[in-house]
Amino acid sequence: MSSDNTVADRLVGDARRKTARNESPTLGKIAMIVGIVALVVSPISIAGWVVGATAVGLGVTALRRTAPPKQAKIGIWLGAAAILIGVFFYTLVIALG
Repeated sequence: MSSDNTVADRLVGDARRKTARNESPTLGKIAMIVGIVALVVSPISIAGWVVGATAVGLGVTALRRTAPPKQAKIGIWLGAAAILIGVFFYTLVIALG
């Protein structure tokens, strides 16, 4: 009987860790930080596209979790803005050069 309790306790502990990991806002924070970096590097068009797309992907992944979505949404918007700024600078370079 004691082995049943340890298995049940282990399963409950695993479930609690998984729930805590899904509710962690860390991925949303990472998406927001990557979005800020994307805005900074967006004048370099290829870098802005890549880092912006990464921020959007991380933000969408964070939205699928049960964590608060505010930072994930900010990361998505910053990534999308970086992509648009990168496209602007790319077309500017083509038009002028």
